Amino acid sequence: MTGKKGKIVLWCGDAANQKALANKIAASFDLCGIVTDGKGRSAGKKKITQIPSLIWDRLRFRSIYNSWKQLQSYYNQTFPSWPDVPILRVAGINNDETVAFTKKMQPDLVMVSGTGLVKEKLLTTPATIGIINLHTGLSPYIKGGPNCTNWCIATNEWELVGNTIMWLNAGIDSGNIIASECVDIIQLEDLFEVQKKVMDHAHDLYVRSVEYLLSQQPPYNAVKQSSLGKGKLFLNKMWTATERKKLLKNWKERKSYVKKQNLPATVNLP
Repeated sequence: MTGKKGKIVLWCGDAANQKALANKIAASFDLCGIVTDGKGRSAGKKKITQIPSLIWDRLRFRSIYNSWKQLQSYYNQTFPSWPDVPILRVAGINNDETVAFTKKMQPDLVMVSGTGLVKEKLLTTPATIGIINLHTGLSPYIKGGPNCTNWCIATNEWELVGNTIMWLNAGIDSGNIIASECVDIIQLEDLFEVQKKVMDHAHDLYVRSVEYLLSQQPPYNAVKQSSLGKGKLFLNKMWTATERKKLLKNWKERKSYVKKQNLPATVNLP
């Protein structure tokens, strides 16, 4: 650990991109504990009658599915293990174990990434600086899931690809913003490179935001999202085959896309 002063607890999902983030945080800061949310492991069983349509969906949209699979494989190879710090593994982030584990660590900062929606009872968990969240989308413009970058391509809104670091609240990606930045993906060669560039940028922006919080005195950046503009909330159930077809069409035609003159407002780190 070669960190700046300030103890950190990370609440995150258990996927390989979250493991990569944990390693990057541990390399720069005093990461004293991790809580992993295993919500993604328990997918419901599919009916036999659904299997043919699921196979067809995977075949038609394999480039979309494979881009995320390749990303996880890349991070697993690059970061084969979690950092050597205490780890609490939970089936859902919103439980008393998360609170007790975090309180024991007495953190200055709690970082959140890739968990289920954090509910009210966790928002009062003691942390000297506060609780911050990574949204792999550009708030307030693109929120929700399952993947904001894919939604930007499907809706042909390339300027809205980006990442946001915010103070955590009870809403969906709705906290006051510490920092946000756009990511240019239109010249990349394939969808794996898209996912990798956006995720690497997300990790980098998170690290820079933590550096800012640990090196400065309050008040910190806390820009209300409503002051920047309005956006769209996308839900997983909205990510249908129709939207996936739009993504592939727009990706194929991306080189002819004419960039908009008015870029979205973002929040710079001081």
